[in-house]
Amino acid sequence: MSKIKIVCPNCHKTNAIPSNKEVKKANCGNCGHSLLDTHPVSLDENSFDKHIQNSDIPVVVDFWAPWCGPCKMMAPNFENAASRFPLKAQFAKVNTEDHPYLSQRFGIRGIPTIIIFKNGAEVHRVSGALDANSIVGLVSQFA
Repeated sequence: MSKIKIVCPNCHKTNAIPSNKEVKKANCGNCGHSLLDTHPVSLDENSFDKHIQNSDIPVVVDFWAPWCGPCKMMAPNFENAASRFPLKAQFAKVNTEDHPYLSQRFGIRGIPTIIIFKNGAEVHRVSGALDANSIVGLVSQFA
């Protein structure tokens, strides 16, 4: 049986789960949190690389800031899109105000910016607020 690696959005530990498409329950072996939870996880300098490097599924990262109007407008769209990809893509958010090192590291010049990582590398980037269907269409190309 083949397995895929998923990083827990709660404790950031890597889990191996069956790659069967009909998984109805998947809990973290470390903390017991559901791996089917699709709410975007907040990442910081300590957890960012764990998710990007250790996940077999795409990691979709929204770089945003609390003062940014378009970021606030896109936030519900990002969460809506995330709900459509359990165990297919992990959605995450990086607050550029709290974690300027990460925004500098990835050359974020404008927000919101979404970067999709797969197999530890950036595979796509788009700046500007998107609606939920646009985000779903974008992520579907990589999930």
